[in-house]
Amino acid sequence: MAETLASARLEKGEVAPAFTLPDETGRSVSLADFRGQKVIVYFYPAASTPGCTTEACDFRDNINSLKSAGYQVLGVSKDGPEALQKFRDEQGLNFPLLSDPELVVHKEYAAYGEKSLYGKTVTGVIRSTIVVDEDGVVELPLYNVKATGHVKSLRKKLGLDA
Repeated sequence: MAETLASARLEKGEVAPAFTLPDETGRSVSLADFRGQKVIVYFYPAASTPGCTTEACDFRDNINSLKSAGYQVLGVSKDGPEALQKFRDEQGLNFPLLSDPELVVHKEYAAYGEKSLYGKTVTGVIRSTIVVDEDGVVELPLYNVKATGHVKSLRKKLGLDA
């Protein structure tokens, strides 16, 4: 049986797929827990790798201004809770990291599939950020984002930087 790849990319105005995943402590976290708040759900390939560390620390360093603008941040990877806890502790991360080892949520959010890596087509995690509004609707879908400078670009797209 062929492996199921990502569904079609999410579009602005679609209802964001519901999910419940364990965080770095093993506690269940659901998108529904944040109803009434804006949520930035970002997908990254692997904890403690250089690009993912850069991106996570960028979110960490901007968390207060994002929260004051009404946004919660959730990081999602295929890593298990133990690896996520280590990553969180090592980098002093201040937002939940969610574990999706079966890639179910990655696929529902089109954050897993074919991508280009060093000129070759490979199948893997597509670095993606989906901003979900207070009603659970996709406000801003971003795919194939760059780790470096992503939060600055995201803030600009969200109108948070003058």
